[in-house]
Amino acid sequence: MWVRDIPAVDLLIRTGGEKRLSNFMLLQSAYAELEFLDDYWPDFSDARYIDALRDYAGRNRRFGG
Repeated sequence: MWVRDIPAVDLLIRTGGEKRLSNFMLLQSAYAELEFLDDYWPDFSDARYIDALRDYAGRNRRFGG
């Protein structure tokens, strides 16, 4: 999905226990941080989202380096 004027993805959260992107936004998420969660989408809570954001905030991003 290519949409002009939308910034690159910083954090991509994949729910459902799968450790793959399934070709979802491959180009846009090239330098994104990935978070794979075992929770299924209907069970994904606000608290779990906040946990993922906190984890992301503590990461040292290297942008491919």
